[in-house]
Amino acid sequence: MNLFFESMFFNAKWYHYIVMAILFPISVIYGFVMLIRRAGSNKKNFGIPIVSVGNLIVGGSGKTPFVIDIASNLSGVAVISRGYGRESKGLVEVSSNGEVLVDVKSSGDEAMLMAKSLPHSSVIVSENREDAIEYAKSKGAKVLVLDDGFNRVNIDKYEILLEPESIANYLTFPAGPFREFWFSKVFSDRLIKEGRDFKRVVSYEGCTNEVMLVTAIANPSRLDEYLPNSVVHKLCLEDHAYFDEAEINRLISLHSISSIITTSKDLVKLESLNIAVPIVEMKLKLTVNDDIIHTIKNYVQERS
Repeated sequence: MNLFFESMFFNAKWYHYIVMAILFPISVIYGFVMLIRRAGSNKKNFGIPIVSVGNLIVGGSGKTPFVIDIASNLSGVAVISRGYGRESKGLVEVSSNGEVLVDVKSSGDEAMLMAKSLPHSSVIVSENREDAIEYAKSKGAKVLVLDDGFNRVNIDKYEILLEPESIANYLTFPAGPFREFWFSKVFSDRLIKEGRDFKRVVSYEGCTNEVMLVTAIANPSRLDEYLPNSVVHKLCLEDHAYFDEAEINRLISLHSISSIITTSKDLVKLESLNIAVPIVEMKLKLTVNDDIIHTIKNYVQERS
């Protein structure tokens, strides 16, 4: 079912349009509810600079590497995330000043990737972002980066909204991928579009013949343009899903796989498994315009 909707959101076929037409009235109602929610919100000032990185579309848009890039350019940072896909509940301190404190099942894959990528920052996950903000302040944080925070309409923050290079479906959920009406981007402080303001640069080393892609990200087809020609099989699970060691090794034997290629986000969940072949990381780097970082630093300085 999830794969059906993912395809409808990002690569619709003729039969998807029938479902989209049926769901359209619900999507309009949902969009207006979210618009009213945003219009009626009262933003709370927490007395600390908060930079939010979010998007309007469900699924991946480069938020995690963008958060890492921003946090690595600031000092005294605590990153706050929901911790999607984690098996824990409540507030969890994933890392403190670069020291990782929990395992990936307690943190979620994205939070663990951020924790391992930011040696001078702290990472906190919580369903309640307000509690996490107060906790980060009590731990001495000087600036907060809020991962996936655009729909947290009751928090006073600098809103960075990421927009993909191309959009196939402009409808709101459940007929489309938008969490709010597409024009809600006017509520952001800075709209950053892929291909214009930042680019993805993917590299990998050590790939052999007979490579298998193993991933659990939203819309995995977006990886296709970066994959080597030696990929002979793909194991694509739902976003944030955990991997089955026995199943991976079965596929390795079945397809005579000599190495696995995976994303940085997936790698943090594969490291603890006993996989029969080498694992090659697809390294994603964002080339972010310098003026974006400069604007963020100015905002932080003004609010500090």
